[in-house]
Amino acid sequence: MSTVALPSSGRLGLARGAVELRQFLRSREAVGFSLIFPALLLVLLGSIFKDSYGEHSEASAAQVFSASMIAYGIISTAFITMGVGISADREDGTLKRLRGTPMTVLAYFIGKLTVVAVATVAEVALMLGVGVAVFDMPLPDEPGRWLTFSWVLALSIVACTAMGVTASSLVRSSRSAGVVLNVPVVALQFLSGIFVHPITMLPQWMVTIASFFPVKWMGQGFRSVFLPDSMAAHEMTGGWEPGRTALVLGAWCVVGLAACLLTFRWTEDR
Repeated sequence: MSTVALPSSGRLGLARGAVELRQFLRSREAVGFSLIFPALLLVLLGSIFKDSYGEHSEASAAQVFSASMIAYGIISTAFITMGVGISADREDGTLKRLRGTPMTVLAYFIGKLTVVAVATVAEVALMLGVGVAVFDMPLPDEPGRWLTFSWVLALSIVACTAMGVTASSLVRSSRSAGVVLNVPVVALQFLSGIFVHPITMLPQWMVTIASFFPVKWMGQGFRSVFLPDSMAAHEMTGGWEPGRTALVLGAWCVVGLAACLLTFRWTEDR
């Protein structure tokens, strides 16, 4: 009796990712909120505070926001969209139906990560386009800076996606997921110096709390790529700290992946 080999988790995940991407693009609300809203917020904040650094600074406040808020765009696309999407899949029975197929947990995660990665790259490109076109943020011409950009972006996507999966198990319905997940996200933007800069304006206890979370290090990492080195003086330690940034983001990737594997549920049963 012959047996048919089942597709690998990688193939299943990529196929599921293609389905997820089509569904995402068909949802105008999801595309609008995930991609357009962070860019709109950047335009508003950059226009309000564009000259607050003074004439002796090598970068305007608008350019600082342009670099920092890439972190917010990633969180909006990866963490919130992931958490809301999985909550909706669980509530409408999609996960229950997928459980009856050869789809594995790993394949499902690969599918989600695929759509998040595509949407996040589009989001980052849009944010950079706004920063360059509206606020004259210069793009780096040093390969080393683009290398830093690549690993900060990759670690940020993995960490935020994994934590989005974990957070989806904490919300009781897809209707409340957006509200519940936005509360810690918005709070961390302020604590981490994304919406308030320079971060040295914040009380030390706020920065200490923010240092345990990835948002502060995401913003600092992207600032190190797109801002002059002299702007590092506006960071809490007076430097960009690439090593510590990589360590914290890498740790959140490991913790997030472990947490999502431990907390992921196919059904609403608790």
